Amino acid sequence: MSRTALRGLEKVTNRFVELDRRITTISPKVLTQRLRQLERDGLVVRTFHPGVPRRVKYEISDLGRSLAPLFATLAEWSVNLDKVEQARQAYDASNRKLPPPK
Repeated sequence: MSRTALRGLEKVTNRFVELDRRITTISPKVLTQRLRQLERDGLVVRTFHPGVPRRVKYEISDLGRSLAPLFATLAEWSVNLDKVEQARQAYDASNRKLPPPK
């Protein structure tokens, strides 16, 4: 699951182009893959509107909304990310003989 893609769905309904503009940390291809995965998991509802131009809208489902408390907790915990990066650097410095993880 992609927390970034779910975060982009905070509004009631979003067109793909709106999500693509708001979520700049992943490519359109990866965004499409993540949205399909979220739809398959029941966390996102996709609505196709035929016509010219064709439109696809995405909306977070009730199941997806049920994750809000979890994401709020993760957001609170994210203040520790600098400590995680420091721990990684310290670990890498003390284990220079090992190849970096891929």
